[in-house]
Amino acid sequence: MCELFALNASSPTAATFSFSGFSARGGDTGDHGDGWGMAFHDGVDCRLFIDAGRACDAPLAEFLRRHPLRARTVMAHVRKATQGAVALANCHPFQREWLGRHWLFCHNGDLGDFRPRLDGPYQPVGSTDSEWAFCWLLQELRRVFGRRTQPPGWADVAPVLADLVAQAAQHGRFNLLMSDGFALYAHASNKLSWLQRQHPFPRAKLVDRQLEIDLAQANAAGDRMVLLATAPLTEGEAWQHFLPGELRVFEQGRCVWQQQPVPLITPADETTKA
Repeated sequence: MCELFALNASSPTAATFSFSGFSARGGDTGDHGDGWGMAFHDGVDCRLFIDAGRACDAPLAEFLRRHPLRARTVMAHVRKATQGAVALANCHPFQREWLGRHWLFCHNGDLGDFRPRLDGPYQPVGSTDSEWAFCWLLQELRRVFGRRTQPPGWADVAPVLADLVAQAAQHGRFNLLMSDGFALYAHASNKLSWLQRQHPFPRAKLVDRQLEIDLAQANAAGDRMVLLATAPLTEGEAWQHFLPGELRVFEQGRCVWQQQPVPLITPADETTKA
């Protein structure tokens, strides 16, 4: 499977330290060497870099590890191909425009034969189930909010997206990250973790690299951020695991909305409850 990474912060923040560890999973400490991508998303501004090589030793990835590009939302992906060839067109994050905003999307998992009808402007360029699902999600969001001339906020999008994601997740594993530059949406089918960082900032040590940093020296007292990754990137920090089927929304470096799966009630549960 592929691996996901994201950062969402209260102010423009560099992700060079985290990406140094995460990119190692793209062919060094992990076997996800079939392409990678990284996006810097800050409101309507968006910079996207993709490469069909290995993130661990690609010159472009080395540039991004050394040069601190700052944004309020950062997303990255290292790919292990399950559907679609190793090609630039199949590298995440994928990008589309809706109501004047860039939307970005990364996926980890396999949706099997999930190919819903696409009858709107969003069509896949590559051959992955991931891009097809992204086009479908935006198509359905556009259908729900079609009469709007301004983009809806996360409070309106979140419950609609939760229902759509639940439909797609019936076809396989659907761990995803999605952003419009203002909010970050994250869903887990089976594997995704998140971490809140704020004052007092600790020292952090990467799992995949012999690299450690004093976060108090790199951040101001009022800074706040959330990190997400398929597997925790650092040792000794309080990473939390998503529940299967859980969707969360992050904005300004904090969780602002969540929907957890409703547990099934069995007859034995009803008897105990009574």
